[in-house]
Amino acid sequence: MSMAANEKEFLKNYNIHDYDVPLTSVDIVIFTIIDDRVNVLITQRADFPFKGKWATPGGFIDVKNDQTIEATAIRKLKEKTGFDAPYLEQMGSIGNAKRDPRGWSVTVTYFALVNEHNVTFADDCCWCPLDENGETSTKLAFDHNLLIKEAFLRLQNKAQYSTIALHVLPEKFTLSELQQTYEIILGGKLNKAGFRRRILKANVIEKLEGESKQTATRTAQLYRKLDQEDVHFYMREIYAR
Repeated sequence: MSMAANEKEFLKNYNIHDYDVPLTSVDIVIFTIIDDRVNVLITQRADFPFKGKWATPGGFIDVKNDQTIEATAIRKLKEKTGFDAPYLEQMGSIGNAKRDPRGWSVTVTYFALVNEHNVTFADDCCWCPLDENGETSTKLAFDHNLLIKEAFLRLQNKAQYSTIALHVLPEKFTLSELQQTYEIILGGKLNKAGFRRRILKANVIEKLEGESKQTATRTAQLYRKLDQEDVHFYMREIYAR
């Protein structure tokens, strides 16, 4: 018998349930900025366990219909909140015997930063403010407080070397608004001249000729994100003080 035939015979008789199969799910951490604070999107659970508790949106993989883990994340986010995120970034995974009372569980986590005005959701969803450490006063289901904190740290880290902060801004914005967004995420102040030089040199935004915005003290030039840019990476990191 050929090796190919042996492989075919092996797979024909293979039963995945001969081995322990942990519960496998995805969790999605969606961030925005509201009132100068980073907020996270949470949903109220309709079923046990932790019925009535708040949690990050997510759920189990549908092995018959989800072709990838990312497809599961997109589907569950849509089911739980009605929101289609413009992008999702995989953060990592966590698995152990304690995080889910139903049994040994593994979850793959995704996160994104969005503009709050692009998100509409049902009454069982809300934005929850985070403190400077990425923590919320609300005790969430499972280990979701930990997942959010880890995603917040990833967001801060990525903001130091990329243009991820552009995702939370409206279509048109000033350079001051962009800098303030970075400062809120990073939790500190940035040098104005250095920040503007870095952003403009990166060629990720464009000036809107003839368009400006009246602020409390002056008229400020408006910019927008270049259509062809997703997330740009800097050669040197941005540090807040």
